[in-house]
Amino acid sequence: PDLSLEEVLAFAADEGFDCVEVMCWPTDATDQRRYAGVTHIDVAQLDERRVQEVHELTRKYGVGISALGYYPNPLARDEVESNTYVQHIARVIDAAKLLGVEVVNTFVGRDPALPIERQWDRVEQVWRPLVERAEEAGVKIGIENCPMLFTLDEWPGGKNLAISPAVWRELFQRLPSPNLGLNFDPSHLIWQGIDIGRALSEFAD
Repeated sequence: PDLSLEEVLAFAADEGFDCVEVMCWPTDATDQRRYAGVTHIDVAQLDERRVQEVHELTRKYGVGISALGYYPNPLARDEVESNTYVQHIARVIDAAKLLGVEVVNTFVGRDPALPIERQWDRVEQVWRPLVERAEEAGVKIGIENCPMLFTLDEWPGGKNLAISPAVWRELFQRLPSPNLGLNFDPSHLIWQGIDIGRALSEFAD
């Protein structure tokens, strides 16, 4: 998190990585949790010159950008906070199109005080326009499956809804789109006692 984009790419090249996900938090992010506020590419200031600079760096080090990452809670109970996150997710989608990056990784979000069953209307309200924006941009959204249950303000439900196969089924039924899928992270499934093989078999597409 303390490295610039060029330093990340140089490290990745030295370690033999083909590609990396780079972070695109707002430069004025106030979320103090671990890894929040990391900005390898400032999407709010992205123009053609900066796009070319990014492409020059990836060519220089021979390391591609697999995805742009931004992991807020777009379903935060506070409407102003939620809108701030949603607007920046939209900027990251637009930036991915400009950069020719195929994937944006993020969280669905969640109101941790409410059960899953009471959040679906809000999910559709917030996410349908974002999915449509991704479709128009030719960008895929990858939803990571971390429950976000690390700090006291995240209890009891966590700050990310898309934590398990049962939730994924409902999510993809309500928002059916080839541009919405999973940023599949097995580490969280292990922690929750979810069978990785079965989950991957069902949701690989």
